[in-house]
Amino acid sequence: MFDIGFTELVVIAVISLVVMGPERLPETVRSINLWIGRARQALSSARKELESEVGMDEIRQQLHNEEILRDLANTRRETEELVANTQQEGQELAAKLQSKAAEQPKI
Repeated sequence: MFDIGFTELVVIAVISLVVMGPERLPETVRSINLWIGRARQALSSARKELESEVGMDEIRQQLHNEEILRDLANTRRETEELVANTQQEGQELAAKLQSKAAEQPKI
């Protein structure tokens, strides 16, 4: 969100120490942290309220269900292909066995 590096933070800390002095700086830092915490809490509650109004839980559940259905369809398709390949190989093996049986002389 904010692209502030370590050097910028050091410059801000030095400037605030000079402007406010060492006596008022801890109190100011505490009040800034308090306001940041309140802003985060307000944003979090607004986000939760928006998600509940939009119905994000139902949307997430629907997306999850659709993913499961896609996986099931893929598994079914792969299983059907495997069964078809197995049947084809079985038929080819049966044909080979019949041709070998026909080639052997009868006693």
